[in-house]
Amino acid sequence: MYVLCSPCILNPALRADGITRPSDLEAFKRTKDRCTAFGIEMVPLPCPETLFLGPARKPGTFLERLDTPEFSRLLGILEGAVCKVISERGPPLCIIGVNSSPTCGVTTTYYGNHGDESPKWHGRGVFLSRFPRIPAMDTITFSRYRVYLAAPLFSEAERSYNSLLAGLLKKNLFEVYLPQDAGDDSAGRGKSEHERLFLTNKKALEQADIVVSIIDGADADSGTSWEMGYAHARGKPVFALRTDFRRVGTSEKVNLMLEQSATVVTTPGDLVEIIGSPLLLKHDR
Repeated sequence: MYVLCSPCILNPALRADGITRPSDLEAFKRTKDRCTAFGIEMVPLPCPETLFLGPARKPGTFLERLDTPEFSRLLGILEGAVCKVISERGPPLCIIGVNSSPTCGVTTTYYGNHGDESPKWHGRGVFLSRFPRIPAMDTITFSRYRVYLAAPLFSEAERSYNSLLAGLLKKNLFEVYLPQDAGDDSAGRGKSEHERLFLTNKKALEQADIVVSIIDGADADSGTSWEMGYAHARGKPVFALRTDFRRVGTSEKVNLMLEQSATVVTTPGDLVEIIGSPLLLKHDR
């Protein structure tokens, strides 16, 4: 399995002067960490901007400096080189791009403005747009893969289901923290063990990129509810799985505070799709 990636993810020095922030470097690192963890080879794309403008360059939009016949010809040559790689290796899992880039943006690109329009446009950069049939993901999105799985764990059935769901998430290239694997699986605990488990789980929540919760039952588990609330307060995306068909109100599947602070889905398949599994990316139309 391999991905094509913007070359600046592997070598940030290729970026225009002054645009790289610490958060960008963290996203690049975490993107590489995810690929390493799941055995995904990263194959860098060529960098059209560096080849055309040189390594030391000021930031700019496509219309300002790249909207020329010479640059278009260069893109054609580079497109051919990439297509050769794909023909030899087979289709990649996806392209990992860098949003806002005039060439390698995925969902936004600094294309340039006409009149009063914003210079940032929706859509792919001019190089990635040459590969519309290959799904793409921005590096910041791809780098968010650490999941905290919040769920009741008080019976064999609950623990088995938690493990099953964790396995599904791992198959979809997510790293999963499961509290029951940290020892939270028995009532025979003393006060010091309570404190250890609380601090261990709280730290894992703080390090997670995404929280997935299971909220089946007549009412959601209290510990799971606390974890969801803590994650929401820290600005982390929360996705809740409720396979239980019972409802608590005319417009509510579950407690409204939980439902309003999370994205609720009803099947594991919907869950892995909505949290952004790279294995389920759609081709551009």
